[in-house]
Amino acid sequence: MAGELILIVEDNERNLKLVRDLLQFNDYNTLEARTAEEAVDLAVEHRPDLVLMDIQLPDGDGVSALARLRSNARTALLTVVALTAFAMPGDRQRLLDAGFDGYLEKPIDVKGFPTQVRNLL
Repeated sequence: MAGELILIVEDNERNLKLVRDLLQFNDYNTLEARTAEEAVDLAVEHRPDLVLMDIQLPDGDGVSALARLRSNARTALLTVVALTAFAMPGDRQRLLDAGFDGYLEKPIDVKGFPTQVRNLL
């Protein structure tokens, strides 16, 4: 399924580079956003096949960005996955209950990440 467009929403440059490099190595096309506002704008404009959304962003949070995506007809049905270091008991379920289509923990499992992405698409 390579070639799909994936929007990476991540404000940490090191994490962003790792995710981007892994995706591009596996023949995915990527877009990058470092803020919630930029993520929503890029998602509306490009309608990616998958959005990997960090939860803590400098101008808000991924949950609020997700709510904005879900309220827009152009992006309401996008597959949006939380990509987060939130790994306390209950965090996964809280994010799924907020409307995320999936949950991936940071640090990323480099070996398993391509398979996880493929399964989300």
